[in-house]
Amino acid sequence: MARILIVLSGSDHWTLSDGTRHPTGFWAEEFVEPHRTFRNAEVDVDIATPGGVRPTVDQVSLAPDRAGGEERAAELRSYLKSLEHELAAPMSVEHAAENLGNYDAVFIPGGHGPMEDLPDCRPLGRILAGLFDTGRVVAAVCHGPAGLLAARREDGTWLFAGRRLTALTNEEERQGGLADRAKWLLETRLREEGADFDQGQPWSSHVVVDGRLVTGQNPASSKQAAERTLAVLMAAQSPQS
Repeated sequence: MARILIVLSGSDHWTLSDGTRHPTGFWAEEFVEPHRTFRNAEVDVDIATPGGVRPTVDQVSLAPDRAGGEERAAELRSYLKSLEHELAAPMSVEHAAENLGNYDAVFIPGGHGPMEDLPDCRPLGRILAGLFDTGRVVAAVCHGPAGLLAARREDGTWLFAGRRLTALTNEEERQGGLADRAKWLLETRLREEGADFDQGQPWSSHVVVDGRLVTGQNPASSKQAAERTLAVLMAAQSPQS
């Protein structure tokens, strides 16, 4: 049976350009939809964070006006509650990096938390390189691709330079109200590192697949990104591949 590692940010804030700590964490939909999609496909899922700290859900992502209504917000809360035990004591990313043979894919949800603690997370970088360089699948959604920045080769070059991918766009960050206060913007940084950045309409589902790299643009892309991850994983594991 396939096993996927979901790496969540362990940060409860995002430090802005003026030093302000903006409360955040992981975005509920971007974790819930992939986790449920993987479990429904009978794929084993492990959850990890840097240092094995308990991840913080961004409370904004559970507000009815951002989640898609009262019923949807309640459903997200209920699903998170059903995983209380797993979220209370996640695996450490450091431990996962020492056990790469256990995983067929890694998936990184967003929220602004990943902007704080994942770009320079060396154990995550080892996971990404270790999986991708051995024919396995790497996936991320929204701000999750900030974690891809951690994947450096020994000469300092970025593992995903030249790859076609997507993430939350500068325009979406601007519409979200934090672009002017950010130390850096994800789209800009990915482009500077050499990504072939591909974007769809703001807040519409948009998923990009480049070989075994799967990326989604925003929260609306969460379920489709998970489905495409499964499709790529199954293709990679087929006898013909």
